[in-house]
Amino acid sequence: MKKSWHVERRTFLRGLGTAMALPALEAMQPSVSAAAAAANSGLPKRLAFVYMPNGAIMDSWHPEGRGGKDYNLSPTLKPLEKVKDQLQIITGLAHDKAEANGDGGGDHARANATFLTGCQARKTSGANIRAGVSVDQVAAQQIGNATRLPSLELSCDQVRKSGSCDSGYSCAYQFNLAWQNENTPVAPEVDPKLVFQRLFSDGLGDPVLSRRQSSVLDFVLDDAKRLHQRLGRADQQKLDEYLHSVRDLERRIARSGEAANILPGATAPEGKPDNYKDYLRIMFDLNLLAFKTDTTRISTFLMAHDGSNRSFREIGVPDGHHGLSHHREDKRKMDKIRKIDKFYVEQFAYFLERLKATQEGEGSLLDNCMVVYGSGHSDANRHDHDDLPVILAGGGGGSLTPGRHVWMPRRDKTPMTNLYLALLERMGVRAERHGDSTGILKDV
Repeated sequence: MKKSWHVERRTFLRGLGTAMALPALEAMQPSVSAAAAAANSGLPKRLAFVYMPNGAIMDSWHPEGRGGKDYNLSPTLKPLEKVKDQLQIITGLAHDKAEANGDGGGDHARANATFLTGCQARKTSGANIRAGVSVDQVAAQQIGNATRLPSLELSCDQVRKSGSCDSGYSCAYQFNLAWQNENTPVAPEVDPKLVFQRLFSDGLGDPVLSRRQSSVLDFVLDDAKRLHQRLGRADQQKLDEYLHSVRDLERRIARSGEAANILPGATAPEGKPDNYKDYLRIMFDLNLLAFKTDTTRISTFLMAHDGSNRSFREIGVPDGHHGLSHHREDKRKMDKIRKIDKFYVEQFAYFLERLKATQEGEGSLLDNCMVVYGSGHSDANRHDHDDLPVILAGGGGGSLTPGRHVWMPRRDKTPMTNLYLALLERMGVRAERHGDSTGILKDV
């Protein structure tokens, strides 16, 4: 059906100090044939990386079978059952540059520093740090100008930029995933409120969001009403749902900030939830919002740094994660780690289910995403950096073949960076090599 008017994809709802990008609407689609619309033509691809700390208990991670579509999710991966058709469980990838290679201890620092760079980190606790450009920033430097934010970096760990954190390695290696160049990490944002402000501030002067007590929606209400009157019924419903989701996220961030002040006289950072599960899910929802509105197409999320010793009392594990990871085959400790592994997978499943439930074009937002979930360790007890736990989720705009287990022999130590080259290619990013890559991973 021919539309009487058209909304530009980069349209914003504007108000004092506020610029709200819109989700994909039917009114934004060009007037094309039904066949072309069914192909989701013109919809952007998104690329995300989510880091899980301290590896996993691999016998509870690996799916049954040696690859293909006929496989069963393992106990650890069972929370992903609702999105199984959108997964590729990839077995056999390795990060050789996270190995010592003559540098001695420091596997946790190297696991983080190498995860997206594929480069050997210089062993130093001083200012002369060196790793390599991370895959997300390779993409951001080439296509980031298509969106308001070239990339989005998130973490639930307080950023540490200096000092020694692991066997003579700078803390900068462990507390960052993204690297703009070999000497400059891109610090992630840890405060949900500040992430929210980045998504909705117009960038002109002192953001009004940092001073307001009312909702961001109050500033764009007139603009939203004018747009709503001109939209078709389906787009009106989508706009209403979007505005509701923004307000709901605002309320959750506000509540979490209030709850965080738990000690008399103590002032916790505003907007950071005390409950870790809530914290992770708010950050995932912010990532979802950034993708949904095409505010950015590239993100990284460091759920926790490698070597994290966080406890998980809410799931019956009061012990520190890192301490447990050196389990020496102690069954009781391994069972506790399995609970932690599953906890992290549950939060990732939440993100994927939200992406899948978000309509975009003729499919879902997840259909147009490529989301890598993994760790720079496999068995942290032995500090292994091969046979890594890796999941690739999403359809990549029809360029990926999800719904299967991709198995490669562990002895081959296929570089993780080969996968990254394949994803960059699908994003339209030119890269002949990345880190220690040996070629593009074909079977994804």
